[in-house]
Amino acid sequence: MLLPGKGPTPGALTVTSGDETRTLDQPYAAARVSRPGSVSGQKTSETEVRQTFGPALEAQPGRPVSFYLYFLADTDEFTPESKQVVTQLFAEIARRPAPEIVVIGHTDRVGSVPYNDALSLRRAERVRDELVKLGIPKGRISVAGRGAREPEVRTAEKVAEARNRRVEISVR
Repeated sequence: MLLPGKGPTPGALTVTSGDETRTLDQPYAAARVSRPGSVSGQKTSETEVRQTFGPALEAQPGRPVSFYLYFLADTDEFTPESKQVVTQLFAEIARRPAPEIVVIGHTDRVGSVPYNDALSLRRAERVRDELVKLGIPKGRISVAGRGAREPEVRTAEKVAEARNRRVEISVR
């Protein structure tokens, strides 16, 4: 059975048994293999899927959600706008029974590579520390720093770009 996805196209799934093949490329299309070499196609509905697979669907973890926090130049201090995002971030974490949180720090290209590596890690650790203060177990949070290696906005060296001074947080 092919369930609808989040994007504009549903994707596709091919079911093969022996020499027979059926491609499912529409939401709620299904295939049944009743005996080896026999693939029959059918169409289901959202209601039928919920009746048959409701408990399994409810048990699935939520899709990952990403947040961006931005920093003042050459610091691990949040911009005023980013302080407000921390509340949304905490709410998302709190609604998940066993969240996994990945925090990755970044910098612009103003400093040296070693300096930016250290600053990006310091920013990620700052976010982790803020989440721990809000009651999130430290063991649920992994941190990393990428320095200026993965910019949001490509710039020349030594160019200050506020959108590159960020921490990306993925909650899953």
